[in-house]
Amino acid sequence: MVTPAARREAVAHLRQTYEMSERRACRVVGTDRSSVRYAATRPDDGHLRERLKALAHERRRFGYRRLHVLLRREGHLVNRKRVQRLYREEKLTVRRRGGRKRALGERRPIEPALVANQRWSLDFVADQMTDGRRFRILEVFDDCTRECLALVADTSISGRRVARELDAIIAWRGRPGTIVSDNGTELTSNAILEWADDRQVGWHYIAPGKPQQNGFSESFNGRLRDEFLNETLFRSLPDARAKLQAWRQDYNEVRPHSSLGYLTPQEYASALSGESGRRAANPDHSARRPLASQLNPGPNHHETLVMAG
Repeated sequence: MVTPAARREAVAHLRQTYEMSERRACRVVGTDRSSVRYAATRPDDGHLRERLKALAHERRRFGYRRLHVLLRREGHLVNRKRVQRLYREEKLTVRRRGGRKRALGERRPIEPALVANQRWSLDFVADQMTDGRRFRILEVFDDCTRECLALVADTSISGRRVARELDAIIAWRGRPGTIVSDNGTELTSNAILEWADDRQVGWHYIAPGKPQQNGFSESFNGRLRDEFLNETLFRSLPDARAKLQAWRQDYNEVRPHSSLGYLTPQEYASALSGESGRRAANPDHSARRPLASQLNPGPNHHETLVMAG
């Protein structure tokens, strides 16, 4: 029993339960009779409470100290401790903002990838070696051709390391139009923001908690986990890197992809580049020829016209 209120409660309990006198109960508890008989004479705080709540509603991020200054400016002669007590009783404590400030990227909807290098996807997956040490894998994926461009394994991968790996891929493949990723700390770091600005590469961040917005990368994560990581033991980091590169080559050159008509990603990329070359050489090749003309009369009956639209 430390506070006077607690001692007053103890004295009242002794008097009611054991029928002690006030003098004897105060002697047992170790308090003065004047302290027990004291009656609070606080003034009515109704008007001050209402004004404090109104100011807290207007200044949502102000604490009781700044609110005390505003009350004093309005002419309320009240000290800081009284404002603090009312502030706590009314439960006006400012909640600390959770999380961190995230990079938003572009707000417009992302466009579908129709050619190679139009859009890449980045993501991280984690695994562990036989001795229990954990490592991370940075994966770079082309959303159009479904090619796995890189699988970088290391115990720690910073934003600067991600930028260096992207430069290495660009050196042999070319610059992408857009890169899609989540809001991980490595991918929202200053190093990545500066790299994207220097290379003139658009960076699209998906909404927090919406992995389906990066569906190609999530699907690739499932294939990588199910077909390789869950089936392979890694003795060391060099062993993991060698096995990852072998699996990436098999994925790009041997494994048939159902969404590509059971072609491999490399075969699909070659066919796509060949089709683009033919269209560039003969832009009118894919244009629909007229069914009939004055110079070359042909079938012009009703059924043919209906089938041709």
